[in-house]
Parts: sequence; structure tokens; C-alpha cells
Amino acid sequence: MTEEAEMVLEMAEESMQGSIEHLDRELHKIRAGKANPSMLDGIAIDNYGSSMPLNQVANVSTPDPRTLMIQPWDKANLPLIEKEIINSNLGFNPQNDGTNIRINVPVLTEERRLDLVKKAKAEEEEAKIGIRNSRRSANDEAKQLEKDGLSEDDVKRLMSKIDDLTHEYYKKVEKMFEDKEKDIVSI
Repeated sequence: MTEEAEMVLEMAEESMQGSIEHLDRELHKIRAGKANPSMLDGIAIDNYGSSMPLNQVANVSTPDPRTLMIQPWDKANLPLIEKEIINSNLGFNPQNDGTNIRINVPVLTEERRLDLVKKAKAEEEEAKIGIRNSRRSANDEAKQLEKDGLSEDDVKRLMSKIDDLTHEYYKKVEKMFEDKEKDIVSI
């Protein structure tokens, strides 16, 4: 393959890997009944005029499988953190004891588990759409290379490799979803 074709293939793979990394981050946000500090990753606190992620203004830990403990570095942020957790629509009820905030992660109901599986499925589909978009872009680049003088056989080989790459990344996405689904439905 020519250098240009290799670059197209590399760019497609980078883009598809980006979809996988995004899916991984989104699936980590979906809680499966066990406390995990990453559950609070989407929460930002207005701290001294700027918005900062929770993990930059407090230590978030899991003293046991059903509890999140938030220890702010500045105690003045306790009410702000508590308010943001309540407003985040994560379904948590923070308990402020004056120095720390505790969150008891409730046991998931069967209905809630099914909702979380649906959410994970939607994230899986988003990742697949991202991979398809990467494939389409790479195929467009391959067709442009053909217009620029690359032989038809080389373009067909490149497009075949792009399809193989797409199928490989589809399998990764499906495996990630299956793993998350097992995690959600297992008690």
C-alpha cells in the first residue's frame, strides 16, 4: 500500500478508537449497583468563579461497596457539592455531616436495571454510528486518492481493509456492551 493509503487507514483507526474510548467513558458513568467514584465524574462545582470537576475540589472514595464518601479540601464547598449532587439527577440523596458527604448507593430495582441496560444499548449504538462515520470518511478519502491517481486495485484493497477494521471495532463495541449488560443485571 502507498503511504497515502496507510495514512487513511491510520486516521480511520484513530477515529474508531476514539469512539471506543468515548463508549468506555459513558459506560463507566452507568452505575451497576456498586459504588464507584466515576459515578460523579459529570458533576462540576462553581469554585471561586470557575467551574471545576468534583474530583478537583474533593477526594471521592468508596469506603464500602454501597457508599461514596466525598471529602472536600475546602469545607466551604460542602453545600455547593451537596446541591450539585442533588441537581445532577443521578438519583442520589447526599448526607452532609459537616465535614464529609456520604452517599448511600441504593440497590437497583429490576425496572431500573432494565432502564440502565437500555441506556447502555443507546451508548453502544452511538459508538457504532461513530465507527460508521469513520468508515464513511475513510472510504471518501480512498475515493479521493483514486481520483488523485491511486490504482483502482489499491483503492479496493484499502476499502477492504477499512471494512475489516470496521468489523473489528464493531466486535469490540458489542463485547463492551455485553460486559456492561452482565454487570448491570447481575445482583
